Amino acid sequence: MHQSFGAALIDGKGFAARLLARLNHDVQLLEKETGTVPGLAVVLVGEDPASTIYVASKRRQTVAAGMRSFEHRLPTTVTESELLALIASLNENPSVHGILVQLPLPAHLSAGVVIDAIDPDKDVDGFHVANAGRLATGQEGLVPCTPLGCLMLLKEQLLDLAGLNAVVIGKSNIVGKPMAQLLMAENCTVTVAHSRTRDLAQLCRMADILVVAAGRPGLVRGDWIKPGATVIDVGINRVEETAGRPVIVGDVAIEEAGHARAITPVPGGVGPMTIACLLANTVTAFRRQQQIGS
Repeated sequence: MHQSFGAALIDGKGFAARLLARLNHDVQLLEKETGTVPGLAVVLVGEDPASTIYVASKRRQTVAAGMRSFEHRLPTTVTESELLALIASLNENPSVHGILVQLPLPAHLSAGVVIDAIDPDKDVDGFHVANAGRLATGQEGLVPCTPLGCLMLLKEQLLDLAGLNAVVIGKSNIVGKPMAQLLMAENCTVTVAHSRTRDLAQLCRMADILVVAAGRPGLVRGDWIKPGATVIDVGINRVEETAGRPVIVGDVAIEEAGHARAITPVPGGVGPMTIACLLANTVTAFRRQQQIGS
């Protein structure tokens, strides 16, 4: 990035580290109060390399935060009924306060059926239809980790989001839709855009807050960004460099975004917040199950 790049880079890595330190402190207090600590169960089916690395990272950070980690590795050949039986046992296990089934699953398993089998109060990914409904109707539930992390970064930057124009690019159940719900709950005026949106560039130019979760490298150009806007780039795209080595880039052409107020870099922006928020959700689930006020 050149010398005149004026936008503040939002340090998701630093924020996540502070959040994890706070969670570690909270877990110590909870253990004194209850004699137990939050437990997170992660279920991994098969040998997907990216999922394996991600699960190992989750285990490390769970233990670092002072929580218990329960890891269940199942072969690719596992049947749906076997997987559902494991989830049923985790639902009943009082030492397990959060359950996460690592996606994607092998083709013969239905992610929808598997997620629906998780007790909504232990669904720390926030994907269960009951938690989606709670979020949409302003009730207390568990919120998907990536949008929750995005909201935390926005609130640290802007403090009060009320009345701001927010544009969310992407309408997935994992990021786009819950992000829009969270921003509405903060009294933003929210537009959800996607691949079929007409005049996307013009729409983006009206945004005080721009959240981009399209999965298309460099989709948002500098002249799409309103001067002084805050930009959250959720995209994680592997692209080939000239030397043939892949690099990770976001959905925003960050080198053109110097006139923004602040922007998340990729990597180091939203990514580190996802696991931190997963652990925050596990502590939240623990408190609710133990009926301890937050």
